[in-house]
Amino acid sequence: MPYISNTKQQRQEMLSFLGMTEEELFADVPAELLAKELDLPAAKSELLVTQQLTQLAAKNHSGLTCFMGGGFYDHFIPAAVNALISRSEFYTAYTPYQPEVSQGTLQAIYEFQSMICRLTDMQVSNASIYDGGTALYEAMKMAMRITKRERIIIDDSVNPIYRVMLESYTRNLNIELVTVANHDGRADRNAIAAVLDDKTAAVIVQNPNFFGLMDDFSDIADIVHAKKALLISSCYPVSLGLIKTPGAMGVDIVAGEGQSLGIPLNFGGPYLGFMAAKAEHVRNMPGRICGRTTDTKGRDGFVLTLQAREQHIRREKANSNICSNESLCALAATIYMSLLGKEGFHELAVNCYDKAAYAFDRICSIPGVKPRFENRWFFNEFVVELPRNAADVAAALIDKGFAAGFPLYRYYQGMDNTLLIAVTEKRTKTEIGMLAEALESVL
Repeated sequence: MPYISNTKQQRQEMLSFLGMTEEELFADVPAELLAKELDLPAAKSELLVTQQLTQLAAKNHSGLTCFMGGGFYDHFIPAAVNALISRSEFYTAYTPYQPEVSQGTLQAIYEFQSMICRLTDMQVSNASIYDGGTALYEAMKMAMRITKRERIIIDDSVNPIYRVMLESYTRNLNIELVTVANHDGRADRNAIAAVLDDKTAAVIVQNPNFFGLMDDFSDIADIVHAKKALLISSCYPVSLGLIKTPGAMGVDIVAGEGQSLGIPLNFGGPYLGFMAAKAEHVRNMPGRICGRTTDTKGRDGFVLTLQAREQHIRREKANSNICSNESLCALAATIYMSLLGKEGFHELAVNCYDKAAYAFDRICSIPGVKPRFENRWFFNEFVVELPRNAADVAAALIDKGFAAGFPLYRYYQGMDNTLLIAVTEKRTKTEIGMLAEALESVL
């Protein structure tokens, strides 16, 4: 907060109005979390404080060449995206409860939904959700409402961050989560079939999965549907410019993280969750859905066909407690996809795929480095086995100017020496070569 206008007298007036002391106001906060007396220097002018903070900030690592992935990616964002979403009519708009005065916002939402449907090859999309993890949770709950079952099977090559979120959200609910180990980095068909039963609401998979490996879930869809369960797929939207769509595989509900669609990494947010499904399931979809119609004079118009604010009517029977969508982030994604267009989106996906393949060959040529999996069908990130602890190697590469990848030991046992490396269109052949040389010198 750059400027705090409240004076000591105003703070005291607020406390008097509440009838509380400052200690009483924060009494609910555990004592160990309260800040103790800080040893701060004497007050300085705004100019001197700004200069000192700038000097401190300069000590942070900056200018790292990013090869991090794991669900969040360093893509190029055209300048037009920020320029357009920064217009005051967009960034000051709140949720469109009054359609007659929110036509611009509603049309932007409608276009976003249309693009997500085109991208995923599904029939309906909502107006967006908080992020990829909550979108996957909402997809899971949606499947449970449709099937009236409470058992969920999850492939463990689904993003582990999302899986932690699913476990956290369902800890106090009557839901059985069954996690199935992958086989050579991809969903194990036999293991899934072995635990699939008539009580299963859905099977959750991801494509490309957390290891970057691509898959075709058409066969899994068949065995899931044979049990009258649903198939849910989390997906990386950029990959859909190149690989088979969830709709073409027979997936019932698609969820994903939209950060790669024109939204900066920005220390973890705000991000954008998207969700799409078959039309037959639209009544069970959470969040709001914008539709296109005509008025009494035959003019095109946009309305909220289905709305999220249903808790006050349906209460505990509400589809979800989601009350708003990430409309500004969804607008950024809409502008980004519009700027790329169909051919541009395909070119972007091919560029990421080709550069990752080059990086894979270059890095695996280093003595002692080898692929973790026999399967080589990856999109823009891959896993390599190092001769040393991956976390130590990644830390050493920070000092050489590289955010080199994601050590997998935090989420997978026996992967202490494995590193997940991502390559986007921003990475040049020179940068890939420099990473390989730095990695070789560290090893």
